[in-house]
Order: sequence, then structure tokens, then C-alpha cells
Amino acid sequence: MPQTQPDIVAKARDLVPLIRAQSDEAERMRRMTPETVEAFRQAGLFQMYLPRSMGGTETHPLTAFEAIETISRADGSAGWCAMIATIMSGYLGFVPQHVGQELAGNPPDFRAAGSLRPQGRAVKVPGGYRVTGRWDFASGIDHARYLKSSCMIEGENKPRAMLVPIEKATVIDTWTTVGMRATSSQDFAVEDVFVPAEHTYSNTEPPYEKGTLYTPRLLQTTFWTATVANALGIARGAIDTFAGMASSVTTTMSTSVLRDRPLVQTRVAEAEAIVNAARAYVIDSVGKAWNAAESGADLGPYVAQSRLAITHGMHEAVRAVDLIFHAAGTNAVYACNPLERYFRDIHVAVQHGAALPQHYESAGQALMGLRPNAPGW
Repeated sequence: MPQTQPDIVAKARDLVPLIRAQSDEAERMRRMTPETVEAFRQAGLFQMYLPRSMGGTETHPLTAFEAIETISRADGSAGWCAMIATIMSGYLGFVPQHVGQELAGNPPDFRAAGSLRPQGRAVKVPGGYRVTGRWDFASGIDHARYLKSSCMIEGENKPRAMLVPIEKATVIDTWTTVGMRATSSQDFAVEDVFVPAEHTYSNTEPPYEKGTLYTPRLLQTTFWTATVANALGIARGAIDTFAGMASSVTTTMSTSVLRDRPLVQTRVAEAEAIVNAARAYVIDSVGKAWNAAESGADLGPYVAQSRLAITHGMHEAVRAVDLIFHAAGTNAVYACNPLERYFRDIHVAVQHGAALPQHYESAGQALMGLRPNAPGW
């Protein structure tokens, strides 16, 4: 693991007691509490991928991985919000430096939510675009300052991201879900809003920032490293929680505590091996991909391995949590048991695009010397 910015991991670790103390209230409110938002803002956990030229830390993806994993271990929703906002901050690498500085402010405080899917329509006008549309899954919208509003440009049939100030959008309360309840991943809409041309970008165009973090071929590896960190952190939290309760809890079918049962011992060991193996694969493959990008090597094999490790890691996190959840028996079905939330959260987390089964197909094609059908490989 890189040691260039260990302070951000330490800051995440220091906030774990606050995250845990606020998690029930956040779940009830369906968003992060103001206290946690402010603590994350001060620690820089919403903008770990913000370019240095804009006042950010341009954090190594494996350092961001460890920070988000730490948060997610305490609360999946809080880790998800840090993950999404961090990825959004990385997209400022595709706008000119002075624009990014303007958007982030001084001191930098770039908090963004939004959607990658081009669900809006943009019409070219002098100086920019008029934007109209509705988008879904804008995680962290309650504490965002800007909304990534991806649009199809009228007459050009190609997508472009528009950065719309939060005050120009209407938030639509749709976030009533089985898991990740505290992420406030609401819908939002804008109607005929003017967006200056310099406040737009396309990550299919060359980035303005030259740092390794913004290497186009590596973008979904470096950005989605934060996504798999959330899933593996949730799995680790579930294992920790179960280990803490197993010495005192029984089930309706037996008076012996869970810790003393051979089947439970086996399931815990299986879950531990699953999470550690998946985590090691992510760290190894992402680290090699990063080093290859810095050395100018052909990224093809490294992209295949790192993208595969990310998808695999997310599905393995689900498998580990399922083992732990069932090992807990009837105890796990009660809302007062933290395992219940880890179970719900991981089954929502794996719905993210980084975990789509089609990534296995693309990785297999790349590993056998074929051109993957999907873009970005």
C-alpha cells in the first residue's frame, strides 16, 4: 500500500466512533447527519481525487481504497457517500485548471453528486448550453454543491456532463430502499438551466490533468477501486460484528453460543478467507496497473486484471456477508442487530455498475486475446 498520504486514512479511522454513533439517525433520516457531513468535509473525504492543481490531494487509489474501506467497515452508507463524492471529484481532471479552482473554491470544498447516464437534453446556445432533464441515483445529494447532469447534445447525438449548482435543481424524494438508506440517492431535475461551456466536460476527451490518476485507459480501474473498497469494507464490518456477538449469542435451536459451534467456526473462516483473498487481488492488480501507467507500459493486461479484481471483489463481498448472516441464524433478522444492515447494504452495493456480470465476459475476452465488446477496456 502506498504511504504518500497516510493522513487521510488516519482521518477516516479517527472518525469511526462518530460514524457509528450517528449511523442509526442517518438511517432514519435517509441521509448522512450534518455532524458527519461536516466531519467528512473537514477531513477531505468527499474529494480525495481532486487534482492537486485545484487544491486537492489527488490521492493514490489504494490510499483512497483504505480510507473508504475503513469508513464502510463502520457504516456502508457513509462509505458509499465518500466513495461517490471522491469519484466525482476526480472528474475535475477533465476541466481546465482555472475552472476546477473556481468550482472547488478556496479552500477547496468540491462536493458533487449526480448521474453518469445521459438522461438529460442539452441545447447549444452562445457561451454554453440550456439543460433540461431528470436523473436518478444522485447519492449524497443532500450535502452536494454541484450535480453532474449527463446529457445528450441536441443535434450531435453524443453525451456530455454538465455541472449544475445544486440550487438550480429540484430534488425529488424517491429514495425508499431496502439498503444503503442513508445515502440519499434521490432523483433530481433541472428545467432550461444555462450551463457555461467551461463547466462541462466529457471523459472521452483527453484530460487536462496529466497525473496518473486521470489516465483515460485506467479511469474505471482507479475510480472503481473506491467502489470495491466500499463493498469489501461492508463485508469486513459484518465479520467484525459477528465475531463480537458470537461469544454471547445463542439461537432458538441450541443453547450453546455461536462461537462454540463447528459449522459457525467454519463459516467465519470461509468468510475471512474470501474477503482477504479478494482484497489482496484488488490491491495487487490495481497497484500493478498504476505502476504500468507510470512507466508507460501497455495497459491492456493490467486493465483486464484490475477490472476483473474489482468486479470479483464486489461479488465476493456479498458471498462473505451471506455466509456470516446465515451463520448468525435468527439473530440476524432483527433490525437491532447490525448484521441486518450489513446484509441489506451489501445487496444494494453490488447493484453498482462496477459489479455488472458483463465485466466478467469482457475480462475473459481480454485475457484470451480478443477485443472486449464493452468500451473502456
